[in-house]
Amino acid sequence: MPRLMAAVLGIGILLAGMAAGAAQAEDYPSRPIRVVVGFGPGAVADVILRVMATRMTQSLGQQLVVENRPGAGSSLGAEYVARAPKDGYTLLMCTVAQTINPAMNNLSFDFGKDLAPITLLANAPQMLVAHPSLPANDVRELIALAKSQPDGVQYASSGVGTLGHLVVEYVAKRHDLKLTHIPYNTAAFADIIAGRVPMGSFTWGAALGQVQSGTLRALAVTTEARRPEATSVPTFKELGYDLVASTWFSFSGPKGLPKEIVQRLNEATIRILELPEVKKRVIQDAFDPKPLTPEQLLAFMEAETARWTPIAQAAMKKQ
Repeated sequence: MPRLMAAVLGIGILLAGMAAGAAQAEDYPSRPIRVVVGFGPGAVADVILRVMATRMTQSLGQQLVVENRPGAGSSLGAEYVARAPKDGYTLLMCTVAQTINPAMNNLSFDFGKDLAPITLLANAPQMLVAHPSLPANDVRELIALAKSQPDGVQYASSGVGTLGHLVVEYVAKRHDLKLTHIPYNTAAFADIIAGRVPMGSFTWGAALGQVQSGTLRALAVTTEARRPEATSVPTFKELGYDLVASTWFSFSGPKGLPKEIVQRLNEATIRILELPEVKKRVIQDAFDPKPLTPEQLLAFMEAETARWTPIAQAAMKKQ
């Protein structure tokens, strides 16, 4: 009898919890939603989120508040969200960095166990750029230069574990180059433009204006084919590298987020990405809108982790 009563009590608690969760999801959202960005203001993730924020506010009937929490290659923001209440009011603007950094930095969270994927927003190709003073006009000359320098060549990125970091380390690993990584939260462009750092890797949209103005020189891009905005910039693929890749941006929340809330956020985001004015703005900034279901996003993130973790771990051994 005691076991039966315990079982009945347990079922009752479970059903009560499910009912509470359903009621919570039905009322969602009833207050502003905070979206954490693991990079500083003006970073690409921050920019694309702010494009979405106004429309999301209109669609959901509650304000989306953007909160920048830069640090540790964006992992500080990711860990903060992973530990947040599972109620849908604290979300993460997630990038490839969040799937890689736990393997690099001995963090106390894991994206697969602690974060719930919601939807993919967009992909952005990566561009390898250099200051005009760098005596290398293309990737081949860069490799020769790096091999000739006893101390190698410095390069900048938006942070440890970002795609900009991993793209350069992919090339370094392939040719056994000595390249010194200088991660930034912000101001990387300012230092490259000033010549304080000779080269770096950034999203196409962020770097294109500087390349078109002649402030920076483009060496290669990670797209499948050359981009129409700059047909003179070769792809890594045509240079013989298995390197077609994009920085991607998605919404995630704490693991255990009610499925109804995940579904509502997924559907709201996809509706906004399909708006003509949003599509135009996103494509104008060289992003490729890629809405996915939560299940498709999880599979994509797992594949990205498997792809980049060996490169990231090799990079960390050099630190």
